[in-house]
Amino acid sequence: MDKLQYRLLTSHSTLIVIIDHSMLDISNSTLEPDEVRLDRVLKEASMDDGIVILTTLNEAWAASDSIIDLFLESFRIGNQTHRLLKHLVIIALDWKAYIRCLGLHTHCFALTTEGLDFSKEAYFMTPDYVKMMWRRIDFLRSVLEMGYNFVFMKADVMWFRDPFPRYYLDADFQIACDHFMGNSFDLNNKPNGGFNYVKSNNRTIAFYKYWYSSRENEPGYHDPDVLNMIKFDPFITEIELTMIFLNTAYFGGLGEPSKSLNQVCTMHANCCYNMDSKLHDLRIMLEDWRKFMTLPPSVKRASLSFWRIP
Repeated sequence: MDKLQYRLLTSHSTLIVIIDHSMLDISNSTLEPDEVRLDRVLKEASMDDGIVILTTLNEAWAASDSIIDLFLESFRIGNQTHRLLKHLVIIALDWKAYIRCLGLHTHCFALTTEGLDFSKEAYFMTPDYVKMMWRRIDFLRSVLEMGYNFVFMKADVMWFRDPFPRYYLDADFQIACDHFMGNSFDLNNKPNGGFNYVKSNNRTIAFYKYWYSSRENEPGYHDPDVLNMIKFDPFITEIELTMIFLNTAYFGGLGEPSKSLNQVCTMHANCCYNMDSKLHDLRIMLEDWRKFMTLPPSVKRASLSFWRIP
């Protein structure tokens, strides 16, 4: 019987896991995306209204004491975010990331792409990075087609408060910004692909198909760049898609941080171009939040504390 042994380093202990390929049905031939397996994982994780929280993970971000550990820690120490972990599905882009996920979290799904290796660190705007981003868009389209609403974010987004009260109830597609112009309906806002909330309907499915197909007209560009190009397209008006840009006061990033720890819901370590700088800033971010949470309520409300990063 074909078995593999993996040593998983967690924050508490070292865990030896024996993986039997036949038992898991995760041999190379079955690692291809499978709608039945995916639907089972999404159903187990979904909220009552069909919402799932999704992130992707590759080997580079799955190392011990790395991005995925900080990501999960933010849920644990955030304000009313720990309960949301049961609705999180981690989409592993390679075998080692999947194995690490199994040792960390309940809901994991193995997604591989024939002929492509997404296990290594993909630097911003390199060909591998661009391919990875477009594979993500195509996968998210399939989730919409299965009838699930989703919150998607990269694993370098820290969760500090439940973001759901800040969403627009009637919007189809809501996305975080690198630069927010002050009006959530203004198409001149600069979107960031690291965090969005999308409802499953005919409009969003058509939009994701159009977004993905538009990459062929703009080779070398990643998904937010192409979104910036197509958001003014008459097609968006024709399908009557409601597109909302999320205020960086609540959904910040290192390029435009949320200015108040009393308001922040999520913070994205964008504008970091390598793993070391990203980890450095994320750790400081979590430390700032921990210090803020130790303050008495009256001091918190009056606090003018700012992030020490970027």
